[in-house]
Amino acid sequence: MAIAELLLLARQHLLKLEPHERHRVVELVRRGRGRTSNLTERERRELARLVQKTEPRDFASTAMKKLVGIPLRGSRRDKSSDGGD
Repeated sequence: MAIAELLLLARQHLLKLEPHERHRVVELVRRGRGRTSNLTERERRELARLVQKTEPRDFASTAMKKLVGIPLRGSRRDKSSDGGD
């Protein structure tokens, strides 16, 4: 069940990208073969920008909370409960 929840969460975050952006992420990841050093500087910046659009910090925080029930410190959701940082 936990894996299914994580898959749905990942899908929500991936859908923050437009279809052409999702396609481009796949292209860049394939071209890089798992290593950003295989990409040009421009491609690295582009990939970083696209990944940032998916809100990876929010994804990690929500995933952690779903898996262990503890919010990731410093996340937006966590700030409202501890008075902010």
